[in-house]
Amino acid sequence: MTADVRDAVTAPADTGYRRAVSATDWWFVAHPRRIPPVIQTVVEGTGTVDVAALTAAVAAAGAANPGSRLRRQGQWWVDSGRAPGVRVIDGCTGPIADVAALHDPLPTPDGAWCEVLWCPGDRPALVFRASHAVMDGRGKAMWIADVFRALRGEPLAGATGTVTDGDVFDRLGITNAESKPDVWFPSPLGRPGRGRRTVWARRTVDGYHPALTAKVAAALRDAYGLDTARFAVAFDLRRHAPETRTTGNLLQTELFDLEAGEPWEALHERLLAAMAQRREVTWRLDPNLLKMPVPALRTLIRFMESGRKDRHASATVLSHLGRADLAEHSTATFEARTTYLLPLLAAVSAPEVNTVECGGRTELTLTWRDGPGVKERMEAVLDAVASSLAPPAPRPAVVDAAPGWTVVDRFAEVVAAHPDAVALRWPGGSMTFAELDARSDVVAARLAAGGVGRGAVVGLLADRSMWTIAGLWGVLKAGAAYLPLDAGHPDARIAALLADAGAAVCLVRAADAARTPAGCTTVVLDDLPADGANPVAVKPSGGDLAYVIYTSGSTGAPKGVEIEHRALANYADWAGRVFAVDEDTHFALFTSPAFDLPNTALFLSTLAGGTLVLVPGEPSHVTLRHLLEESGANALKLTPSHLDLIGRLDVAPAGFRLLVVGGEPLRPAVAARAKAQFGSGTRLFNHYGPTEATVGCVVHAHHAGRYDTATVPIGRPAANCAVHVLDADRRPVAECGTGELHIGGAQLARGYRGRPDLTSERFVRLADGTRVYRTGDLARVLPSGEIECLGRADDQVKIAGHRVEPAEVAAALEAHPEVQRAVVVARPAPAGAGKVLCAYVAAYPGTDLEELRAFLAGSLPRYLLPASLHRVDAFPQTPNGKIDLSALPAPFAGAATLNEDADDVRDAVAKVWAKVLDVDPGRIDGGTDFHQLGGDSVLLLAMLAGVCDEVVGAAGEAAFMAELGRIIRRPTLDGVSAVARETLQTTDEGAP
Repeated sequence: MTADVRDAVTAPADTGYRRAVSATDWWFVAHPRRIPPVIQTVVEGTGTVDVAALTAAVAAAGAANPGSRLRRQGQWWVDSGRAPGVRVIDGCTGPIADVAALHDPLPTPDGAWCEVLWCPGDRPALVFRASHAVMDGRGKAMWIADVFRALRGEPLAGATGTVTDGDVFDRLGITNAESKPDVWFPSPLGRPGRGRRTVWARRTVDGYHPALTAKVAAALRDAYGLDTARFAVAFDLRRHAPETRTTGNLLQTELFDLEAGEPWEALHERLLAAMAQRREVTWRLDPNLLKMPVPALRTLIRFMESGRKDRHASATVLSHLGRADLAEHSTATFEARTTYLLPLLAAVSAPEVNTVECGGRTELTLTWRDGPGVKERMEAVLDAVASSLAPPAPRPAVVDAAPGWTVVDRFAEVVAAHPDAVALRWPGGSMTFAELDARSDVVAARLAAGGVGRGAVVGLLADRSMWTIAGLWGVLKAGAAYLPLDAGHPDARIAALLADAGAAVCLVRAADAARTPAGCTTVVLDDLPADGANPVAVKPSGGDLAYVIYTSGSTGAPKGVEIEHRALANYADWAGRVFAVDEDTHFALFTSPAFDLPNTALFLSTLAGGTLVLVPGEPSHVTLRHLLEESGANALKLTPSHLDLIGRLDVAPAGFRLLVVGGEPLRPAVAARAKAQFGSGTRLFNHYGPTEATVGCVVHAHHAGRYDTATVPIGRPAANCAVHVLDADRRPVAECGTGELHIGGAQLARGYRGRPDLTSERFVRLADGTRVYRTGDLARVLPSGEIECLGRADDQVKIAGHRVEPAEVAAALEAHPEVQRAVVVARPAPAGAGKVLCAYVAAYPGTDLEELRAFLAGSLPRYLLPASLHRVDAFPQTPNGKIDLSALPAPFAGAATLNEDADDVRDAVAKVWAKVLDVDPGRIDGGTDFHQLGGDSVLLLAMLAGVCDEVVGAAGEAAFMAELGRIIRRPTLDGVSAVARETLQTTDEGAP
């Protein structure tokens, strides 16, 4: 009987939500309370959840997902109108799996089939519990997502579908009911004890793992030591009912065998083939089960449990719940760190492995019933599975504790030890440490009098003068954080950064007093007395903010990086030792203090009792010549571009002992020329580190001799810091393999100011809980153990040492009234040295491009201004509607050249990939793996269907799909294209 007919004949008079009880539901309904089939999703995190707000959110989500608040009327589920309960479980000091409430049966005494537990404590967690009678894991995920949406105040997606697994079986024509298995398996984990209490083991593995179910199955078979392992693999039937969103039971298992020695690829191929042929499920629970009264079925279940103590249809049930976005499980006060399942097993169930991918990690939980030696066996088995997915690799050690002092503490020590030593020197003047201390005390006292203290951010409109240095130390002494602003930036940008950072006060020079926006208190440094203030009674701690520096943003707006004192102290302590900075070291400050590259000079000389040499004026060949030949500086922190420029100048650097180079890739030829120009007595270091890792956290000491790499290696990590090279699925790469560089340790930023979404996206957790920053830089570990940086994994580029997100420039262009849309890309510079920004605008005919340049200059710093600007009538598009970057006009020539070696078949396949994955075809090359672009098993099927439809045609479909195993083994663009090409050659379909 179909759902429509059943509704018309037997539906109750109830006009609200109602869903038929399926045979699967009925089986779970009849379970005795001592064997509660409860599925439990844990969301662990940090922070807190307001219980009243949670209760309201659960109620709102219940209205949108009535499957969470059902009651049973005979063989119908109806909406009770009563929200699931919320319970607070106090005293959660250990693992969530130890919480006794996780063993409570459902429904609750008041008849609720779902509930939510809030477990505050050292590992705060929300536990969403639902009886398997009303939900499966995939359906429950819809309800959970809506609870968090309600907590965030967002619109709810809702799930009100009434399709049951029985309806789907009818659609698929599956009529054969469950038959007796031909093999009964004893549990490979050991016989359950008398109490049969559920126990869990859990592991977290780095990265995502394509073909996860097959890989887990193969690892389990080996860990169990079985010649033949039979697995019950759970499939989600929702793909056969795409028109509905339902929280109900639409998961069904199918049995698959894996023989000893058989590779996981063989099982993966069988799983995909079954799905491709729509035969992943071949049986259904007997609908006649609905004819059994609940008491009779409950008696049968008790008999089966007692009569078949340790006999099961499979060795293990495998269920992959997909990929969870932790941002969707977070709120303004609670940040999700991970999510996993802790189910209570149903009657006669085999051991169960549930997997969830989240946050660049894979969570595995193994569930079985307790018994003698069972827990130990479970732990050993899960260790083996985890090791097979991600073989243990040496984890970079972070051994030493970060310094227990702050830069303010160290500055006070230096002043006490060297009051009369020269702290600052500039053309025509100097200042001692005692004088700098007194002036900064005046600044701190003025800020404190205005209510500025710990937690506040103070703007510092910075130039390279003693006023700026006194202001910086004054802000830190007041316990506040400084926000350096470049006086050369447009007023609009200065105002925007002050507002975004929430800076209510700005320190300025007299010449810039009128440049701060209304509502921001201006303190003119020139007007403050030189001394006479008592030190403020504030001592910043390691967790306080030291500074906020803005970098270019991929979303079109700059983002403020928050650096704490402990991170700055770790950098100053480590770098001072590595660079051997002492009181005779005189760093020059000649680049803008609005970025963190000059922080090496700002802090290292001063904290060692040395002299900071201030070089006014914009960097140029003139200022560089003065700096190198006359300033008395003997240490420099600069970019490779500056170093390259110096090498091309007719200058004779005098007396330099230290060069620290960072901000861009350093070419060996540039480094060698610098060593020759500055002299063999000058030590040169290649210094790497994004702003988010506090100035620099990896260093390489340049040596004489040949470099076999395209760029000088960036070296080894700082003390208390670690680097990890991970692949696109966040798994460690093999030695010399290419991956994205992730940084961890003491120098990590707190995050992005006011941007929790971006913070959680870029600052992530590894499997062991280590917090790391995703740099976006590609790298590899050389046989020497040093790291080589290989460029960017995204659109970000370095322009003159500054991080540049082209999207920020495009957003500024689109703010112009005559620009409908803008695209900004990085292209090789005409001279072939580095990259430059090139902008394209869809604008009205007659748009004055020079006026548009002037408009940009009014809101962006110079390093963000594009090198070329072109007007187009419309942007060329790829077949999936994205802008075709390769078809944009060449920025420095008349027209782009066409690829004469185009491969029609490969291009056609690439278009299918682009459509299925919603990616730019330009991202796909011959060696690209389908999974690396975000493809999963279902999307792979969609891709194969697209190739059949759009490339090989109906005549070639059978031949193409006959090579499914070959495609699965090599799911690259070249691999799929080769099969398609061969198929076309054997049919009359012709080329696409």
